[in-house]
Amino acid sequence: MDSSVSDSVSEGGTGPLIGLTTYRERAQSLVWDTDFALLHQVYVDAVVAAGGTAVLLPPQPASAANVLARLDGLVLTGGADVEPNRYGHTPGLRTGAPRRDRDEWELALAHAALDLDLPVLGVCRGLQVLNVALGGTLEQHVPDRVGHTGHQPAPGRFGHVHVRVRAASRLAALVGEDLTVSCYHHQSIAVLAPDLSVVGVADDGTIEAVESARRPFLLAVQWHPEQDSTDRRLFQGLVDAARRRVADGAPTHA
Repeated sequence: MDSSVSDSVSEGGTGPLIGLTTYRERAQSLVWDTDFALLHQVYVDAVVAAGGTAVLLPPQPASAANVLARLDGLVLTGGADVEPNRYGHTPGLRTGAPRRDRDEWELALAHAALDLDLPVLGVCRGLQVLNVALGGTLEQHVPDRVGHTGHQPAPGRFGHVHVRVRAASRLAALVGEDLTVSCYHHQSIAVLAPDLSVVGVADDGTIEAVESARRPFLLAVQWHPEQDSTDRRLFQGLVDAARRRVADGAPTHA
């Protein structure tokens, strides 16, 4: 852990405020069986370990711009399939049931973050949300193209995928040009949004990472970096970008 991270942690969570998208889910806790706004704890752990202060963001689409005006960075987290109607396609047989409240919320957040030039890290579904928000489309079932299920081997089981990263990209500066990652996805980018560039590709040609050179920090990966507690480089990249934005005097915490 470098000094900037350790200093921020030792200060008791005074690092940049990083929003994490959550979702509505039926769950049980104690005597209650009801709807919850949920997120895997590993996302919070990753942000805190990178020196940020995690803020959970339950779906509330009308408040997207107001919420982000108070934050320094955003993580669009992983989860369910984006509804194909959002990018002009008909749902395929293997596409999951729509989660319209989450789609509306995260697309609103993506647009608001882009308007604010807020640092953004997309994770798995988050990459897909960003691509759709910027005008791209999605491939609804990757195994139909690649002929294997290596990106999502079984329910609750991550695949280990080799990714080649484009030299001189922001992603390469953070993680290098060759790595093996933990994936859990059956969808991916089909038509790339005009504002994005492909910077990471799996051996089977699946797009695994994108970024935008036109933005201070807009990076998204199809894998799950939050699952590796020994490697927080992507989250630290986001937190460092958020810290620079604050130092440059960007309006925040209104």
